[in-house]
This record gives sequence, C-alpha cells and structure tokens, in this order.
Amino acid sequence: MTIEKTPLEGCFVIEPNVFQDERGYFMESFNTKKFTQAIGQEVAFVQDNQSFSSRGVLRGLHFQRGKYAQAKLVRVLSGKVLDAVVDLRKDSKTFGEHLTMELSAENKKQLYIPRGLAHGFVVLSETAEFFYKCDNYYHKAAEGGILYNDPSIGIDWQLKKEELTISAKDLELPEFQKLGLYHPELENRHGNH
Repeated sequence: MTIEKTPLEGCFVIEPNVFQDERGYFMESFNTKKFTQAIGQEVAFVQDNQSFSSRGVLRGLHFQRGKYAQAKLVRVLSGKVLDAVVDLRKDSKTFGEHLTMELSAENKKQLYIPRGLAHGFVVLSETAEFFYKCDNYYHKAAEGGILYNDPSIGIDWQLKKEELTISAKDLELPEFQKLGLYHPELENRHGNH
C-alpha cells in the first residue's frame, strides 16, 4: 500500500496494492502496522459506518467537537464521490483550507482525516456506498457542521445546485465564520464572494 501526504496537515491518501487476475481482485484495505508507520501516530478505530446514496446526495460538512472529535478513514465501496475536508484546527498551518478528491470503487483510494477537520461528500455516480472507520464513538450532543456552500471556503462540488439533494438539517448549518474559529485573513486567502 502507498500512503502519501496531502496539502492539508495530517491528512493522507492511501492507495492499496491491488492484485488482479481472471477471478477478480484482492487487496489489503487496512493494515494497522503499515498505517501507523506511515502517518507517524497510532490511531485506534472503534466504529465503522456505511451509507448508501444516490447521485447528487451531499452529506456534510460535519464534525464532532471536543473530546468527541473523530479521526476518519474513508473510502467508497461502489460508485464515485467527491470527498471534501476543511481544516478547523486553529493551530494548524492549513487552518481554514480545504481539500477535495474523488474516491471511487475503481480507484480504491482512501483518505485519512485527522481529528479537527470537517468532512463531507457528494455522490457523482448513479449511486454510491460510502464506508468509514472512526477513532471515537459518535456523540449526538457534540455534532457540528459548516454550510456546504460557504463562500469563505469555496468548495467546488462539481454539480449544479439544482442537482443536489441535501437534508434540511445540513441546509441550516452555519457558515465557517459563525463557528468562532474564523480569522479575517481567510477572506484574503479565499476571496469574499
């Protein structure tokens, strides 16, 4: 497996070695020892989650607060999504920046998202099954989020607004600046639309 750093501090892309023949394929999707050596820290995953969604379904941008924050290892089992993360860590060199990447059953890439980042995805294929490991248990009272189309972040979701299906709850999420983490210099970095 190949593990590479991304432009966001502490975020890594994992690509498995895939062995294919006339029967299909085999791959090692996770190995604690290799993963720990590559990212330079131990992560104990305690919960697995899986969702199924249709084209245009956008879930996010979500995070857990405080001691309930979650690191995640995400991948797509079927279909294709555009995955997005936003750095919410005030002490990070990449605070306020975002990263997007396509994850698909075809490319088999995984994204490791450390604690302190908001996460979301939109389905680009007809349907998609999305799978992720978490290093902390979900705690409803600690959940938070950022509005998916916050102009100070500027994520290009690759689909038109009218193609999106977003829950009422996600449409009511606040903009980044209302989280109390916002820095005015971010306007210079992203532009104020």
